[in-house]
Amino acid sequence: MNRKGNVYVTRLLPRPVMEKLGEICDFEANTEPRPATREELLRGVRGRDAVLCLLNDRIDAAVLDAAGPQCRLFANYGVGYNNIDVSEAQKRGIWVTNTPDVLDDATADMAWALLFATARRVAEGDRLMRSGTFSWQPEFMLGADITGRTLGVVGAGRIGRNFALKSRGFGMKVLYSGRRPSPEFEVETGGRFAALDELLRDSDFVSLHVPLTPETHHLIGERELGLMKPSSILINTSRGPVVDEKALARALEARTIRGAGLDVFENEPNPEPGLKALDNVVMTPHIGSATVDTRTNMGFIVVRNIAAALEGREPPNLVRA
Repeated sequence: MNRKGNVYVTRLLPRPVMEKLGEICDFEANTEPRPATREELLRGVRGRDAVLCLLNDRIDAAVLDAAGPQCRLFANYGVGYNNIDVSEAQKRGIWVTNTPDVLDDATADMAWALLFATARRVAEGDRLMRSGTFSWQPEFMLGADITGRTLGVVGAGRIGRNFALKSRGFGMKVLYSGRRPSPEFEVETGGRFAALDELLRDSDFVSLHVPLTPETHHLIGERELGLMKPSSILINTSRGPVVDEKALARALEARTIRGAGLDVFENEPNPEPGLKALDNVVMTPHIGSATVDTRTNMGFIVVRNIAAALEGREPPNLVRA
C-alpha cells in the first residue's frame, strides 16, 4: 500500500500499531506520557487529513475548525465516542469511527475481576498482608458468596451479554434491564428482563454496561442506591458519569450497600475524594480493555479505518449521531 495522507495521533499506541500506521501514511504523534493539552490538540490537528484520538480528547467544534476542511476522519481509539461531537462532524462531512466488538471479552473479564475482588475483599486483604498486621480468626475478612446469587446486568449490549454469559459457571440467576427486552440476550444467557428498580432491589450484584448518554448520566444515584440490598455490590466498567459518585461515596460510607468495584470515574483520573478512604470499594484506573492483544487489535481497527478514509472509502466502523 502506498503511503498517502498526513495524520495526527494524540497519544502513542502499542508499537505494532504505530508501525502499521507508518506503512500507510505520514503521521505526527504526541509522544508525551500524558494526554495532549488543549493547545497541543488544536495545534496538532491543523491541516491533517485524519486524526487518531482517544476518549480523553474533547473533539468539539473548535477542534473541528482547527482541523480544517481537508480533514476526512476522526478515528477514536475505543468503543465509546462520547468525547466527540459526532453531529457537528457530520455537518462538516467528517467521518467518525470507533473500535467495536474487539474489547468485549476483556472488559467483561475486568467486570468479573472487580466483582470477585470486591466480594472477597482481595485488595483489602493484600493491603493487610503488606502491612504485616495479618492475624487469622474465624470471622476475619468475611466476604460475600457469589455462586448461586442473583446477578443484575444493566445494559444488554455486547459487553453486558458477554459478562452475563460468564456467570453460567457460578449458577447465578440473571436479571437484565435496558431500553427494551432482548430475545438474543435471553436465549444466550437465560436472563430475565426486569425494570431497573426491580433489578436493583432483587440483585446481589449489579454491573453497569451502558453507554454514556443524556439518559444514562447519573443513572445510578442516591435513589437507586437506596433501592439496592445492604448486602449488594455495584460494579461499573462502563462510563464514570453513569454513577453519581458523590452519592455512591455516601452510600458506601453508610453501608447502604456492601461495596463497589469501579474501573471508570466521573472526573478521571481523579475519583471522588470520599472513595479513597473506604475499604469497601476497589478502584482500578480505566483498564477494562488493557490486555496486550485487545489494545493492539483496537489499534489495528483504527488503522483500517484511517486507511479507508485516506483512500476515499467509507470507513468500516463508521458511527453516526
